[in-house]
Amino acid sequence: MTQPIRTTDPTTTTRKPATNRTRVLAGAGVAALAVGLAACSSDASADPGAVDTADGAAQTTEAAALEITDPWAKAADEGMTAAFGILVNDSDADVRIVSATSDVAGMSELHEMVAGDDGAMVMQQKEGGFVVPAGEGLELAPGGNHVMLMDLQTPVQPGDDVDVVLTAEDGSTFEFVAPARSFSGANEEYHGDDDMEGMESMDGADGGDSENADS
Repeated sequence: MTQPIRTTDPTTTTRKPATNRTRVLAGAGVAALAVGLAACSSDASADPGAVDTADGAAQTTEAAALEITDPWAKAADEGMTAAFGILVNDSDADVRIVSATSDVAGMSELHEMVAGDDGAMVMQQKEGGFVVPAGEGLELAPGGNHVMLMDLQTPVQPGDDVDVVLTAEDGSTFEFVAPARSFSGANEEYHGDDDMEGMESMDGADGGDSENADS
C-alpha cells in the first residue's frame, strides 16, 4: 500500500529563519546603541571643547601675553625710585598697562618723560598708561617710560628684590621681580601734583635742581 508522502509545514520552515534573523538584527541594534551611548558618555566626561575653552580663556587675558627681560630697580634710601626693564608682548593684540603697585611704595604710577616749559626733561604720569604693541616690546628705561615707585615704605638697597605688579586694561595682572642696583642717573624732576612736596625727584631730594645730583 502506498504511504502518503509527508511534507514539511511551510509555515514552520519560514518562521525559524525569520525569528533567528530578527534576533540577529535586534542584537546588532542593541550593540550599536550601547556603543553609541558609551561614546556619548566618554565625550561628556572628556569634553575636549571645555579644555579648549579654558585654554582660550587663559590666552585672552592681556597680562598672560606679557614677559619681561632685564628687570631692575634703582636703589634708594627714601623718597622714590623706579623700576625698569623691557616688556614683551607675545600675542597678536596690543596690551595696555593701566596701573602698577609695589609693596615697597605707598604709591606707584606709570611715568613718561616730557619737555617742561623751560625745555628741561621732566617726568609725569603717562595718560592712558603704557601700550605694549602686538608682537613687540616696550622699553622701560631711565630717561623714558618707567614704573615710578613713590613714598618708599622701606629703603631699597642694592641686591634687594622689588616686587612689582602691573595691571592691564582688562583687569588681569602681571608680576615681576626687579633686583635693585646702584645707579647714579635717573634723577629727573617730577612734574606732578602740588601735594607731592618732598618727592620732586627720583633721588629723594627736596625739590631743588636734581638733574646732576648724582653725576
